[in-house]
Amino acid sequence: MELIVIAVILLLPIIYVIATYNTLVALRNHISESWSDVDTELKRRYDLIPNLVSTVKGYAKHEQETLEKVIELRNQCAADRGSIGHQEGSEKQLVAGVQKLLAIAEAYPELKANQNFMQLQQELVNTEDRIQAARRFYNGNVRDYRNKCEAFPGNLIANAFNFKPHDFFNVDPAVREAPAVKLET
Repeated sequence: MELIVIAVILLLPIIYVIATYNTLVALRNHISESWSDVDTELKRRYDLIPNLVSTVKGYAKHEQETLEKVIELRNQCAADRGSIGHQEGSEKQLVAGVQKLLAIAEAYPELKANQNFMQLQQELVNTEDRIQAARRFYNGNVRDYRNKCEAFPGNLIANAFNFKPHDFFNVDPAVREAPAVKLET
């Protein structure tokens, strides 16, 4: 009987360590998977931006510097494979550039009435919504992982097996809704 009690006392901590380790691995993999979803949506945005810029280019020729800056920022973000924090900074600059691009479009009533521009802008709105959803899912996984890594006694196992913290990904949305277009007749 004593042998069974000793075996149970020895096995319970080992089982806990194994279960906690496996949970941390699963959470880390969820973070990787959800980041992949964010990355996919960001690439979708990067694909839309050149089309939007070229549509605006035909109407706003004197805004060439702004248009080139948006494309430059888009290319920089598309090539960025740095840390989440670094990518967050690049994305914020791109969001500001896209907002400026859409503000330029507001000054051109004939552009706002252009069907291609309106479709691209609506796709951008939809993509921004998808980015926000993917970002929330990613950040939820990061939260769960960090809670497990930082709460006692999980933090002992996380530290012992060198589980590193992950950063949240926070970027303001570029556009939440397409502006209303009023055609005067």
